[in-house]
Amino acid sequence: MKRYATAAWQGTVKEGKGNITTQSKVLDSTQYSFGSRFEEGIGTNPEELIAAAHAGCFTMQLSAYLSEAGFDVESLETKCDVDFQDKSVVGSHLTVKGKVNGIDEAKFQEFVKKAETTCPISRLLDTKISSSATLL
Repeated sequence: MKRYATAAWQGTVKEGKGNITTQSKVLDSTQYSFGSRFEEGIGTNPEELIAAAHAGCFTMQLSAYLSEAGFDVESLETKCDVDFQDKSVVGSHLTVKGKVNGIDEAKFQEFVKKAETTCPISRLLDTKISSSATLL
C-alpha cells in the first residue's frame, strides 16, 4: 500500500504561499505559509501534520496491542507535541489518556511504551520520542 500527498508553492519562502492536498482529499488545497509555520498565520504546517500523523498512528497501535491482549478499550485520546527548533524536529511527545476496562496502571504503561517505540510513525521519525499516559 502506498499513500501520497502533494504540495505546491509559489514565491519566496517568506512572502510565498502554498497548499497541500492529500490523496483522500481530507486536505484539499489546504494553505500553508511561512506565517503558519513560524508565526501564527492561518493554515497548516509540516510539523502540525507530523504531530497529527504520530498521534493517530500511536493511538491505533496502542489500541491494537490492548485489544490483542484481551482488554476492552473504551476510549483513547492522544495529543502529540512536535518540537521544532533550529530547523529540525528535535522531539515528539505523546500524551495519552485511556479508558480501558480490566487493566491495571502498570500494564497500561507497558503497552503505552511498546506502542511508543513500535508504531510505524515512531519508527520513521529520527528524533527523540517520549510519552506520558493517564489511565482514567
